[in-house]
Amino acid sequence: MERNRSTEAVLDATRDLDRRTAAEILAAIHAEDAKAVSAVGEVLPQIEKAVDVLACTLGGSGRWFNVGAGTSGRMGALDAAELPPTFGIEPSRVQAIVAGGARALSRAVEGAEDDVYAGPCELRRRGLGAGDAVVAISASGHTPFVLSCLEEAHGAGARRIAITCNPDSPLVEAAEIAIVTRTNGEVIAGSTRMKAGLAQKMVLHLISTTVMVRLGYVKGNLMTHLVPSSQKLRERAVGIVESTTELDAEQAARLLDKHGGSVAAALASLEKTGTQ
Repeated sequence: MERNRSTEAVLDATRDLDRRTAAEILAAIHAEDAKAVSAVGEVLPQIEKAVDVLACTLGGSGRWFNVGAGTSGRMGALDAAELPPTFGIEPSRVQAIVAGGARALSRAVEGAEDDVYAGPCELRRRGLGAGDAVVAISASGHTPFVLSCLEEAHGAGARRIAITCNPDSPLVEAAEIAIVTRTNGEVIAGSTRMKAGLAQKMVLHLISTTVMVRLGYVKGNLMTHLVPSSQKLRERAVGIVESTTELDAEQAARLLDKHGGSVAAALASLEKTGTQ
């Protein structure tokens, strides 16, 4: 049964991988990675539907949960973790649930992906409700942990989105919106941390970035809601205020200090007073 999954297919083009030079191995991996880009490009209409749902969810009082196991779970956690510093959204609005918990972010937790109780239990603990959305991420589309989370979402009346690489999977059937990037066999058979994981990363940042733009967290193409938590981001914040107003760097820095480093608050104060 496992062999019927497209993500488990053996790639004929790399059957002699262990006999190739380093340069040849690199070229083979790079060529297959390029296919992930094409696969994502083919599902932009489905990604757009997911954006509409998630923008509506966050535009209200709802929350967005990324759920996954292994590489898929880590991709979901990474994207959720990057949104607050980049866009200033509250961490509670976009959350991640990974099979095996926090320990699974840095190492494999044996058997976690087969646990059909942990995910639903965690969603219930976080108060999943009808105004929320669950994005289930699984390359194969068969992961029990992820499937059980979608079942819990269905029971709670939450919106259900799937990101997978296997069109013939129960995850596709369980979701309202299924984003299926057909990456097929990997350079190393079954190693979906490769181009399948790459496709998942691309889909996630396409969705999250577009949702944030739609919700007004970006002005032009600038991160006007970033959290300046480092010297680099502090300098970027000053640059944003400087480039969107008539203030020089010193004046922009003083204005940011006055508003606790918040670019959005600094710009809003200028709009309120009618000055630039």
